[in-house]
Amino acid sequence: MRAPARLYHVEDGPPDGPVLLVADALGSTLDVWDGQVPSLAAGHRVVRFDLRGHGRSPASPGPYEIADVGQDILALLDELAIDEADLLGISIGGMGALWVAAHAPERVRRLVVCATSARLGPSEGWAARAALVRRSGMAAVADAVAARWVTPAYAAAHPELLAELRAMVAATDPEAYAAWCGAIERMDLRPDLGLIRAPTLVIAGGEDPAIPMDDIAELGAGIGLARIAIVAGGAHLPNLERGAVIERLVLDHLDGSGEARP
Repeated sequence: MRAPARLYHVEDGPPDGPVLLVADALGSTLDVWDGQVPSLAAGHRVVRFDLRGHGRSPASPGPYEIADVGQDILALLDELAIDEADLLGISIGGMGALWVAAHAPERVRRLVVCATSARLGPSEGWAARAALVRRSGMAAVADAVAARWVTPAYAAAHPELLAELRAMVAATDPEAYAAWCGAIERMDLRPDLGLIRAPTLVIAGGEDPAIPMDDIAELGAGIGLARIAIVAGGAHLPNLERGAVIERLVLDHLDGSGEARP
């Protein structure tokens, strides 16, 4: 585990509102939440950041571990003098949010994890992806990664968005991306799930090709205060095409209004 990095971040919403910190997916930047910010920031101080080596955050030498995502989240909260926050994490951001909720439970009020897993195999697939980007650069994986973020039908109807997503992936630092692949390869958060005491919402895209539904069920079973919402028509980043549904699920969970169904 490396020392926490100083990360690029932006804030939206009332400065004195309850804090919602958002952690993003591997290969993405904080910009993937642009469509949801107006709704989420209407009543929350929304803090978004770019992972190490992503967007406008610098890379640092690897190897990385999932705990590094969590430590970076805690360091950002400390930098902003935030004692407690709601966390919204997607993909690797969700893995980091799970780590924080387990290892620093006093810092997490409510937790939302989306399109994520406590143990995501096969490990050889992550090793192969890391080797590929180290050998051939991010262009070698940009098409495949972006294609998992939205459904094929949505991609066909919105080619300009798909091109933007490919460019986002391609701009990621390849060594940082490979180091994060290694972190996912080695990750096993299953023993940590029982330590999470924050009320938790687990969101899954109904057409997510990256996260098996068994992994979603494992999160729900392992976290004592968890419920699961399956978003029909959503892929690995379901907020990109099912944004209104994601907003409603997140906000209903944060205000404790009970079950919210897509």
